[in-house]
Amino acid sequence: MADTLLIDLFKQLASIAVQLAKQEINLLVGVDEEVQKLQDRLGMIKAMLDDAEERHPVKLRTEKNWLERLQDQFYEMDDILDTWNTARIRAEIEKEGKPADTNAPAVVKKKVCSFVPSPSCCFNLPLRHDVGHMIRKLNEKLDMIFKDKATCGIDFSRQADVVERPITTSVVDVSNIIGRDIYRDELLRNLLGVGSLEERNSYCVISLVGMGGIGKTTLAQLAYNHPDVLAHFQQRMWVCVSDPFDQCEVAKAIIKEVDPKHPLDDIKLQTLLCEIQKLIKEKKYFLVLDDVWMEDSQKWEPLKLALKNGVHGSRILVTTRKHRASEVMGSVLPINLEVLSDKDCWSIFSKIAFSNEKQLKYLEDIGRKLASKCKGLPLAAKTLGSLMQTKRSRELWNKILNSHMWEFEDIEEGLLAPLLLSYYELPSTMRHCFSYCAVFAKDYLFSRDQLVLHWMAQGYIETKADMELEVIAEEYFGKLAMRSFFQDFEKDEYNDDEIIGCKMHDIVHDFAQFMTKNESFEIDGDKKLQIDCQSARHLRLKISKEMQCLESIYRAKNLRTLYLLSHEMDYEFEMLLSNSFHHFKCLRTLILDCPIKKLPDAVENLIHLRCLFISENVRIVEFPETFCNLCNLQTLKIENSFYLEKLPREMSKQINLRHLILNYRYLWKKLVFPKGIGKLIGLRTLSELNIGDKDDREGCKIGELKDLNQLRGSLTIHGMENVVNVDELQSAQLKDKIHLRDLVLGFGFEYLGVDEDIRRMENDVKVLNALEPPPNLQYLEIQGYMGNTIYPNWMMSSTTLKKLRLWINKNLEHLPSLGQLPFLEVLDIASLRNVKKVGDEFLGMEDSKNKKDHDIIFPNLKSLKFAYLENWEEWIGMGGTGEGEEEEENDNGIVTNPIIMPRLQSLEIRQCRKLKSLPDYLLTAPSLKELVIFNSQLLEKRYQRGTGENWHKISHISNIKFGKVPHSEKSLSLSQIKHQMLHLEIEMLMAREGFDGVWEWDFPITGQPCIEQQVDYLNLVQKGFIALYANFDEDLCLIPESTFYLEGASGEFRNKLLQDVSLYISNIKVKEVLEC
Repeated sequence: MADTLLIDLFKQLASIAVQLAKQEINLLVGVDEEVQKLQDRLGMIKAMLDDAEERHPVKLRTEKNWLERLQDQFYEMDDILDTWNTARIRAEIEKEGKPADTNAPAVVKKKVCSFVPSPSCCFNLPLRHDVGHMIRKLNEKLDMIFKDKATCGIDFSRQADVVERPITTSVVDVSNIIGRDIYRDELLRNLLGVGSLEERNSYCVISLVGMGGIGKTTLAQLAYNHPDVLAHFQQRMWVCVSDPFDQCEVAKAIIKEVDPKHPLDDIKLQTLLCEIQKLIKEKKYFLVLDDVWMEDSQKWEPLKLALKNGVHGSRILVTTRKHRASEVMGSVLPINLEVLSDKDCWSIFSKIAFSNEKQLKYLEDIGRKLASKCKGLPLAAKTLGSLMQTKRSRELWNKILNSHMWEFEDIEEGLLAPLLLSYYELPSTMRHCFSYCAVFAKDYLFSRDQLVLHWMAQGYIETKADMELEVIAEEYFGKLAMRSFFQDFEKDEYNDDEIIGCKMHDIVHDFAQFMTKNESFEIDGDKKLQIDCQSARHLRLKISKEMQCLESIYRAKNLRTLYLLSHEMDYEFEMLLSNSFHHFKCLRTLILDCPIKKLPDAVENLIHLRCLFISENVRIVEFPETFCNLCNLQTLKIENSFYLEKLPREMSKQINLRHLILNYRYLWKKLVFPKGIGKLIGLRTLSELNIGDKDDREGCKIGELKDLNQLRGSLTIHGMENVVNVDELQSAQLKDKIHLRDLVLGFGFEYLGVDEDIRRMENDVKVLNALEPPPNLQYLEIQGYMGNTIYPNWMMSSTTLKKLRLWINKNLEHLPSLGQLPFLEVLDIASLRNVKKVGDEFLGMEDSKNKKDHDIIFPNLKSLKFAYLENWEEWIGMGGTGEGEEEEENDNGIVTNPIIMPRLQSLEIRQCRKLKSLPDYLLTAPSLKELVIFNSQLLEKRYQRGTGENWHKISHISNIKFGKVPHSEKSLSLSQIKHQMLHLEIEMLMAREGFDGVWEWDFPITGQPCIEQQVDYLNLVQKGFIALYANFDEDLCLIPESTFYLEGASGEFRNKLLQDVSLYISNIKVKEVLEC
């Protein structure tokens, strides 16, 4: 009996085991299908979250909690899908990396159970098992979430709650307008000025542009009701424009302003426009269109035509947050409103908050602090003042002062309504992009390109057919800028003033933090801040020695952004990073701005990482090889890291890398690039490439560029002297890089001996002539070129080149002929040691027989700079000396001198000590506005203000600057020389000019007269830095044949290094060069 029971029990257990095995195998086999279902469900949940956000505000706590739970599951779904895709990418990389094994035995086929997966399903079985279980658990949680939705009666199908835009009127209390006198006067001048504006039409459009709540409507109301305006215009009209822009409604509103009794029912647009024309005919009118959001010029065109029927001198005033709206409506006079001062904010706040003098005295100290929180916004001052009217105790005032504004539910919408309006008008993708800016500190200077990379890393950019992600993200940035979410713009003057940088107003930053208060956190030093470890997605951590809360931070396992910031030299950053890499496995963005010395091997745990930013504060020498396992990495940006020596050997495995940005300014220290960079065919940015020499088998060659045809922006190639044959150069196929705009060619600066220098000179000429540049090249820089001629056909015939820099050459005796480059706008030439004379050859007119009537030489040149031409003595004008060029006549006796540099605006001559005079054709250039002569004594004497013999030739130039750099001699008493130090490098740097290195000498440390001779020679240059280079390990022992950099700039860092160097180098007399 017992045996029978045992047999039955074993049968049942076996049956259960078989069922479980089947379930597990079915799970393995069905993972692909489940992943696809999860992908579809992810899109559905994203749409639900976006819809719910657009129905803001969600006021019920049950709804908020439910949405937060759903948002958490959305992130988890995204992580699971990314884990799956990452495994597939790694499998492909491993498959491509392994050679086929032709000696492997044939696979023996066996009959197996029908539920065993086929080989095609066996891709990474452990991962399939894990992902299958993760999806199963996730689906269970989602089922529970949607069950709770039904149980709690949560319904998001109702009409969206819209933050209503208030209807504005022309009524205003003039006594409450404070701090706008300058803008008021400017606006009135533009409204009332007669003949002061270029008016092609009968009217002129003026716009007030600024962020919400800054006072645009109030200023328009002030102008609208001004007595002078009342007297000047026959007809005034105020229209609060609706959004979306409705042509019929706007037309009706205009008619109603002129004739309130006019019947307007069931009238078509064309009829309305005709009525407007009749009503304003022979009238000088003033029309205010308040709160315009419309950006479609076609919608404005019909109204624009109808409004032309008024009398010349009519005005249309537009208030808008959007620069684009101002442009579309043809504004010729945009007035950009800035924030108020704290004093003016206090005046607005106190007028509303205090009803009598007694209250003012009792609460003034707190009130002034509250007013400063308004960040210059009149709306914020009014709203906050209104709130404080009913609160009379200091306790209540202090409570509000010490709280965040967004915690005040009773003022939240009143204070933030203008921003909410702009925010909810944005698509969901752009809302995420804006909110992400909360990760950065207030007053942070955003780079447009940097924001684009961050947004891409977080997956915020919605793909479009035939459009690069970067281009779409740049469009997002532009739209956010136009909606006044950004300010203090930096623009690229050489690229149509394109916005490349910006800041965010404090109150806008507060708003971004408000919108992400459950996801984005900042911990500053030893300040304690409790974070929600479950919901935290973005963390900015400023580390100090006193910090006690790091253990709790590790519980925030869902972080997608980690920004580590510190200048603590003694902190154990390696341990912090190692722990972080084990806990924060969901990271998409990692920013390191702290002095770490080693990147832990555990970095490979960050399988989702898309973006890694490494600042110049980081001190790593090399990357661990495990770093190359980050196959999802899109961006690696290394900012001026002096310590980094080489990039990881197997970077070619990072097949999703799009941007490799190396702002590497230490030209004397070569960063080693590995072989195989050319396999990263998805690269859009490769800022720099160092070419290894012919004996470097592991180094990168220029041919690696062959397939990198998606490169765009700027490319710097160092080591051009290592290109030894033309075929190798042409294999790079630079001519196929149609998106590249900037190219920097760096040749080496080393002195190699007379024979080698001759070979190098000949090779440099051959290489430069054989180069086939990108076809759309706009900026070209050539550094360290040692050829004795520089006349490549491709450069001389360029029709796209706008900016050219040539610097560091010791063999050129004549400048290249550049005068016929049709679109050249900027020309910088520096450190050409052998140039003694500049003449007609520079203009491209060395052969007088070939001069044509009405030639224009340098037709578009705007900026011309010469610096550090130590032996330059003469600048000869056309056909003669530098002064009073001779006029040439043709056979008919007509003067045929060509036009030279008609658009030149700025001329700079720096450190050209022997140059005696400037040619008249320069000084008489019709557009010349700026002349800078710096440390060029003969020129300074000749053109000295008021006293120079040729002062009269330049006195008409509006901006003239003379200057020279004082210098002092300082002896360094240095104790001894360590035997390990094999050489000393002395290099002159020109930092202010943007040059990183000019000349470098290496010579034995023994034989000090040689050293002193070289240092004395350097004293001919009295601009920039003279720097000593040596290298120390932690114990300040010199490391042979290494470099450590010591700037000639002032500061504690420099003084400390001078003190350290003095321990090891003796009897060297250095004349320092001080900056002006």
